[in-house]
Amino acid sequence: MDVEILTLDDFDFRDKTVILRVDINSPVDHRTRQLADDNRIRKSVPTIRELSDVGARVVMLAHQGDTEDYQNLVSLGPHAERLSELLGRPVGFLDDIAGPAAIEQIKVLRSGDLLLLNNVRYLTEEVSTFVNFVKLTPEQMAQTRLVRNLAPLADYYVCEAFAAAHRSAPSLIGFAKVLPAAGGRLFVDELSALTRLKESPTPPCVYVLGGARIADAFSMMKQILSEGTADHVLTSGLTGEVMLLAQGYQLGGPTERLIQDKGLNPFIDRARELLDDHEERILYPADLAVDEGGRKEITLEDLPVDHLLVDIGEQTISRYIGVIRQAATIFVNGPAGVYEQPVSALGTERLWSAIADAPGYSVIGGGDSVAAAARFDVRDRMSYVCTSGGGMVRFLSGQTLPVVEALRRAKQRWAGASA
Repeated sequence: MDVEILTLDDFDFRDKTVILRVDINSPVDHRTRQLADDNRIRKSVPTIRELSDVGARVVMLAHQGDTEDYQNLVSLGPHAERLSELLGRPVGFLDDIAGPAAIEQIKVLRSGDLLLLNNVRYLTEEVSTFVNFVKLTPEQMAQTRLVRNLAPLADYYVCEAFAAAHRSAPSLIGFAKVLPAAGGRLFVDELSALTRLKESPTPPCVYVLGGARIADAFSMMKQILSEGTADHVLTSGLTGEVMLLAQGYQLGGPTERLIQDKGLNPFIDRARELLDDHEERILYPADLAVDEGGRKEITLEDLPVDHLLVDIGEQTISRYIGVIRQAATIFVNGPAGVYEQPVSALGTERLWSAIADAPGYSVIGGGDSVAAAARFDVRDRMSYVCTSGGGMVRFLSGQTLPVVEALRRAKQRWAGASA
């Protein structure tokens, strides 16, 4: 599928210096300060290895944490060590980003060398609080210290950070303004998978939406239902509970207080509008589960209840599995319940297993969804596992991704420089 950006196949990287923007942002164990999960690091390895193998001098830029995620705003030293282990070759690490030490180290790199510079989020222009309030243009990003200092040392820019494609930051967009630019293997694979899902899914297409971040679910539902992308939307988690409230059901004090405390009451009216327009395509729970010192399932007739709703019930699970088995395309984002607890894991475990077993093409995305797939040992049986969260949601909601647009503009400027 043509995603309208240049790829690694379009350039000859032999003996060239490549600035490679990766997304290896990883959970950190705050007791040991070590990486708690290396999934994104593993996903970046093929492109890094390919560039090194053809003799490129690879300078990697990456972020870890943010001002909004300060506990994880740490050095990339452990990431370099893990990359070395996975690649089976040295990965240099420098505690500098765009200063004299970084410039001198880049100048002495040899063919095939790998260098990871430190966390770009140590730079003001890269942190979310700056990006959200000081909205630099691509031209202004190209004039930041990071780009001005490093771009003259490089021949190409490669972006392998689709998980950050919804961000507007110099390390993601500025280099594509001044250097021939391409998407890495993972970037292109992820963009292709989501483009296929958004633009040409094989019907019937089913979206399985749950979890606690219902703003994401509602953003996607509005788009996929109005455009006719989804034949069915199976709701669970807080998304399903808000659908029940929109239908006039009283859920009970604990659940309704949780929804109110999370500021989710405005979504009840949005759910009502969606149901008015697309009721035949939106499925919501017919039974639920609570924790009363153990799992107890209840029907809608039992509502309201004085216990927090924690999962969907067997009847709903069976109905949803029937729809999943008939689907040719399946997208899943958001667990059905509190999957970390045995009492409320059944819905997620059985739905995820059904998706993994289904003959249809399946795409799973979002941190909790992927973590649940790993927990229930079905991640490797999904057709495609996205590394992105926010970028994935925005793309499927019909929003423009700044990094994708930057690479598409770069293709128009630099296609003549390709091999």
